Amino acid sequence: MAEIVRMPKMSDTMTEGVMAKWHKKVGDKVKSGDVMAEVETDKATMDLESYWDGTVLYIGVEEGKAVPVDAVIAVIGKEGEDYKAALDAEGAAAPSAEAKPATDAAPAEKPAEDKKETPAGITDADLEKMGVTVVRMPLLSDTMTEGVIAEWHKKVGDKIKNDDILADVETDKATMEVMGYADGTLLHIGVEKGAAAKVNGIIAIVGPEGTDISGILAQGDAPAKPAADKKADAPVAESAPSVTAEAATEGSDRVKASPLAKRIAKDKGIDLAQVAGSADGGRIIKKDIENFKPAAAAPAPAETTSAAPAEKQAQVSIPQFIGEEKYTEKPVTQMRKVIAKRLSESLFTAPHFYLTMAIDMDGAIAARTKINEYAPVKISFNDMVLKAVAIALKQHPNVNSSWLGDKIRYNEHVNIGVAVAVEDGLLVPVVRFADGKSLSHISAEVKDFAQRAKAKKLQPADWEGSTFTISNLGMFGIDEFTAIINPPDACILAIGGISQVPVVKNGAVVPGNVMKVTLSCDHRVVDGATGSAFLQTLKALLEEPVRLLV
Repeated sequence: MAEIVRMPKMSDTMTEGVMAKWHKKVGDKVKSGDVMAEVETDKATMDLESYWDGTVLYIGVEEGKAVPVDAVIAVIGKEGEDYKAALDAEGAAAPSAEAKPATDAAPAEKPAEDKKETPAGITDADLEKMGVTVVRMPLLSDTMTEGVIAEWHKKVGDKIKNDDILADVETDKATMEVMGYADGTLLHIGVEKGAAAKVNGIIAIVGPEGTDISGILAQGDAPAKPAADKKADAPVAESAPSVTAEAATEGSDRVKASPLAKRIAKDKGIDLAQVAGSADGGRIIKKDIENFKPAAAAPAPAETTSAAPAEKQAQVSIPQFIGEEKYTEKPVTQMRKVIAKRLSESLFTAPHFYLTMAIDMDGAIAARTKINEYAPVKISFNDMVLKAVAIALKQHPNVNSSWLGDKIRYNEHVNIGVAVAVEDGLLVPVVRFADGKSLSHISAEVKDFAQRAKAKKLQPADWEGSTFTISNLGMFGIDEFTAIINPPDACILAIGGISQVPVVKNGAVVPGNVMKVTLSCDHRVVDGATGSAFLQTLKALLEEPVRLLV
């Protein structure tokens, strides 16, 4: 079935996007995760990824043209598939001759006004006349492919205002609020709390009270069973406990189950055919998987009386320790999924090599003590390292770069990502133009990022656009480690703790304070000599920290 690609909402203030560049053309094969195009929003130019495998059948927006959020921009399906019905159902304009495959010479479609009689073909114009707004899962970060409904703040039947918060959505990087951007009554909730929905999937419908929305739902775009129907399902489950998964598959080759139920069952190794569904028509939902208990194994046969007495005596004489194997399994969070995907791609795509250097921190320790006597905020060693890195990057632009496949980008600005540990994983907020900021400014900004990251209050603009990343585990007692490069950066600096060790100064062994740093480099961009020269500059800046203030 042909899949409609819409203009995603890439920021909370975005109302339209400009198609900056298409990376695919009609007839090209695409896979889920492929970058189809670059979209210029009100905040940044971001990659538009495909969420389906197939062939590009239709492109409806020319490069340089702006289209509103949720507008149809492309169609993906099987090669040669008739995609016009999908466009008719969406009320999209017929493709021009240039947009069609070469083999498609069909005449132009009728005007959108004639499409109202198409079965289940409710157009945007129809929705506008009905006063109905379809709320879809927004694209809340450049790496997001789906979102989990963490909490609904409204229920079906509630009155909604334009700026009301409908729900909290857990993305791969934070929990963010979703607004309805409409006035009316909440007519439909399409995703249960705790369930995931793909970007652009229907999560709610708002409109005048009593509006018939069956035609909208008949288009099959809702990703999960409405949460509002759960109570209605409960009596059915009580009165018809014999409805099983086998009944659910009657007349079909697959078990009826919600996407979340399927995912949990897969993680737990549960065969859905053995699970009784409690929802409408025997459909299996999350609680059915959580409450599922496999049939007890048949008891082992009693020991036969034919066993030799000596064997019995041996068994009795060996003391037996009976324990219980236990474990806990939790679904992978959106954040952990993206961390796994991005860092795996980085490690197995970018050829990493590592350079380690020991830095004498005696001068930095003395300078920090003196600076904190006058600074409005407390300066940390991490702040001093960040400032030193920023200055060193201006002197070594080859390190402040990115691999773009057919070209290398050398960034003239210095935006440093600071890895921050949070409960579910890792976030990397960005200190922008760090080379031009004072130590006090850097310290205040990093502290603010850390607080908002742990409270899940960071916004996409806070973590986008880094040109270099630092990761500091010194406060955890780690002496030395290597870090995986954070794409699209070419390097990341791993900072260990400051250790008191014997050092040789002026021919004598004396106590010293040494910090080890390791630079992970993408060998496609940075060579050993380039990385070494950067570390030498960094070492000189930290060993003579007065240079940070010049």
